[in-house]
Amino acid sequence: MPRVVIIEDETNARNNLRRMLTWYCPTVIIVGEAESVSGGLEEIRRHAPEIVFLDIAIKEGTGFDLLAHFPHPGFGVIFTTAFDHFALRAFEFNTIDYLLKPIVPEDLRRAVRKAQMNRSGPLYPEQLGSLMKSVHNSSFEKIALSTSEGLIFLRLKELVRLEAGGSYTTFFFFYGKPVTVARSLREFEKLLPPTKFFRIHQSHLVNLHFVESVLKEDGGYALMEDTSRLPISRRRKDAFIFRLKEMSID
Repeated sequence: MPRVVIIEDETNARNNLRRMLTWYCPTVIIVGEAESVSGGLEEIRRHAPEIVFLDIAIKEGTGFDLLAHFPHPGFGVIFTTAFDHFALRAFEFNTIDYLLKPIVPEDLRRAVRKAQMNRSGPLYPEQLGSLMKSVHNSSFEKIALSTSEGLIFLRLKELVRLEAGGSYTTFFFFYGKPVTVARSLREFEKLLPPTKFFRIHQSHLVNLHFVESVLKEDGGYALMEDTSRLPISRRRKDAFIFRLKEMSID
């Protein structure tokens, strides 16, 4: 039976994937789970799996950071991600595949079959670079979010800001009502393109194109085009202003 390691830092997502593999892919056996880069490395080296399910945003870094340790992995890689399908076309080659959250049973079966067939191929540095470009490319337009009402696709060009609320994140748009999802702001910080988004505070991630002005009063505030007024962390202020100036030069 093919051995599987799951590397996912969201407990609910990890539990859900484990259940789905048990129900829909009974020929595989889950031998290890981890939520961080170091934990994932340990599980892979300990169990030598045939298939690794890997979230892009994990603790201590990203899935790419982990894969950099395995130039010739000897296992199939299946990314689990919230990215819109069109942003991840580069994943459809060699040892790489992806599953869009929330995961659909038939997609899971397909990905497992592909991973078993392709697990012996090398993963070259230029391929990792191509994948990272795909994720951070400013041309991708949508992100898929799972809410209590179902799966929705949101256009990034309309996204003004994100706000943390414990383990939840609320998306605010220039038009339309806010959307709240049960995922951390840290995860979205890693997923969204850094050329467009900047985390100005522990609780706030903003779309740079919607920043109207930076106010000096009370330590610093960002005034957004939706009229929201957001505090800027003292240690992030200089980098934020530099990024805005850099963007205006571009």
